Amino acid sequence: MKILIVIPALGSVYGGPSKSVVELAQALGSLNINVDLVTTNANGATKLEVPLQTWITEKYYRIQYFPYWGPGDYKISFCLTQWLFCHVTDYDLVHTNAIFSYAVLPAYWACQQQRVPYVIAPRGMLEPWALSYKAWKKRFYYTFLEKPALQHASAVQMLASTEAERTKPLNLNAPLIIVPNGIHIQDFEFLVEPELFYQKFPATRNKTLILFLGRVDPKKGLDLLAVAFAKVHAQFSQTHLIVAGPDNIGFLPTAQGYFTQSGCLNAVTFTGMLTGSLKYAALAAVTVYVAPSYSEGFSMSVLEGMASGLPCVITSGCNFPEAAEAAYVVNIDADEIADALIQCLKHPQRAKAIGDRARQLIFEKYTWDRIASTLIEVYTAILKKQSIPALY
Repeated sequence: MKILIVIPALGSVYGGPSKSVVELAQALGSLNINVDLVTTNANGATKLEVPLQTWITEKYYRIQYFPYWGPGDYKISFCLTQWLFCHVTDYDLVHTNAIFSYAVLPAYWACQQQRVPYVIAPRGMLEPWALSYKAWKKRFYYTFLEKPALQHASAVQMLASTEAERTKPLNLNAPLIIVPNGIHIQDFEFLVEPELFYQKFPATRNKTLILFLGRVDPKKGLDLLAVAFAKVHAQFSQTHLIVAGPDNIGFLPTAQGYFTQSGCLNAVTFTGMLTGSLKYAALAAVTVYVAPSYSEGFSMSVLEGMASGLPCVITSGCNFPEAAEAAYVVNIDADEIADALIQCLKHPQRAKAIGDRARQLIFEKYTWDRIASTLIEVYTAILKKQSIPALY
């Protein structure tokens, strides 16, 4: 089986979606699926310094980057367009990731023209909050470009049951399949020592650390977190908040302003994006993980927090109702976020037990090996023109 994965960009500034697609490609390739990945060299305000229009062989898959131009998220690449029309017939199936970006449109058009089946993963961009954000731009684009592509897809991959439920009012013809993101167990079997993080950010040493791990972006709920953390810090003066993530849209000054207004900026460290050993050291150093999001597809960082055995406070916007027995799942509300964080700090033994359950849940059900196997079942059913099996 030969699969082509298309995504508008893989730059690190795009956070979880980029990471999850790369890890999915690795997982599929490790199960003897022939996987190619095509994308642009976009990386926010900069461009990736990578070879262009040539295959780069990675472990278990190949990747090819194409130059692009265009404002914002559209990433218009005529050479990628030409390549797709010439080469989609080299593949049994095409799997696109993200919507509202030009880069995936020619994949749909080429597949439709040349009768190649394709699967679309919107990655949270059909969520009501996501559709309402800058809705004036999205309405025309969705009606005339995205919806026709979705209607002709062999399947639309939802990352969570709640995402599928919220997408039903759109009345898509394509079957909705629920296949979440995952983690590699080996990355979390043994956490590194936290000392590396303390050395890099000495203001965090000897503090009770709360971690937000994600892009600095309006949908991530940092306005709610500022209010919640101010309430927590008033009761637990030793607490310190880590805001770890890239700022690819220039939102950082606004986010810092939230904490200034709440009177707790001096107890917050903005680290920028954490990767590799430094990220794992941060996960080892903190006491509680928090995700106050308004909307997510299926957060990679939530999986990482839970796989690290941390008590996690997440909102219903994180689209992970299955975590209810292994995390504090609260409404999208600053007071509820604060109350859950306070419960973690007041009752550390109970919080540890929840963290242990979280780790067990992720290791049992949300590994890339399992998820890749599930997707192979989907691909096989599509290619054999069979009913797609019930999943998750």
